[in-house]
Amino acid sequence: MIPIRDLFESHLTTTDLARSMEFYGGVLGLELAYAVPERKVAFYWIGGRGESMLGIWEVGSAPQRMNLHLALKVDLADLLAAPARLRAANVTPRDFSGKSTDEPVVLAWMPAASLYFHDRDGNLLEFLSMLPDRPQPELGVVGWSEWARRNQ
Repeated sequence: MIPIRDLFESHLTTTDLARSMEFYGGVLGLELAYAVPERKVAFYWIGGRGESMLGIWEVGSAPQRMNLHLALKVDLADLLAAPARLRAANVTPRDFSGKSTDEPVVLAWMPAASLYFHDRDGNLLEFLSMLPDRPQPELGVVGWSEWARRNQ
């Protein structure tokens, strides 16, 4: 088989493309790669032009909705600053259980620090930073401050 190195492209749906473009371009600061208004779709670069791409497609307003999940790799320093930055943009940062939080959590089996939040359509987004520490699966999911204290 062909070895897969990375994920290049993913897509999410929205009921309002203009609102989603404000969120992904304005709030998250992604660079618009291309928009096709007549098809109700916009594409954004992630990690710079040609690295990864996110497509946002407007769909109908049916009562049944599908909420999706997308994890975005970020630098640890940016992840640690993300709760305050998200709150400043009127976005609630959430922990692994979906509760409002002011710090990332650590998925100790990887280990990776993560912070969750929702876009304007309820899709679950995650900022994730892999950590250089050894995996500690016995810890489960712990808050960043506890992880940092244990791994000084």
